[in-house]
Amino acid sequence: MLHILKLLIPALIPSWNFFDIIAPSPRVQYALLESENETSHEWYEFRPRPAHLSFLQMLGHMLWNAKWNESMFVVSCAERLMEQPTQHSEDEIMQRIISDLVGASSKIQLNTATHLQFRLLVVERQGAALEQEVVFYSRIQPLPARDAV
Repeated sequence: MLHILKLLIPALIPSWNFFDIIAPSPRVQYALLESENETSHEWYEFRPRPAHLSFLQMLGHMLWNAKWNESMFVVSCAERLMEQPTQHSEDEIMQRIISDLVGASSKIQLNTATHLQFRLLVVERQGAALEQEVVFYSRIQPLPARDAV
């Protein structure tokens, strides 16, 4: 009986120690490439936050915001890549970027691109300045054929 109580108490009385450490959240940026050997000079932010949300949009997001939940999953995968890189985390991020790119809003960017790469960027405040550091580059992956999408 005592063993069952030890297992049940953490579920009934949650811990308020949510974070082991407080560290900068990684930003995911992607580059569209025309070949596997190309190096990108132009990086796009993946799912940038909106500059402004109306009150009604905020209320709506309190009830349903699947895109934000998926974006939080991408951040979790990015944090895992920074700590201990795994193919699974890299594939999950790549899959979501490709999914967004083949969506309606980004087809214009895909005209000549055949490959994709993403990187993780950490932004930290050093005094009054913001410093950016690239901490991870993914492998370069071919984009799916346009007629397959």
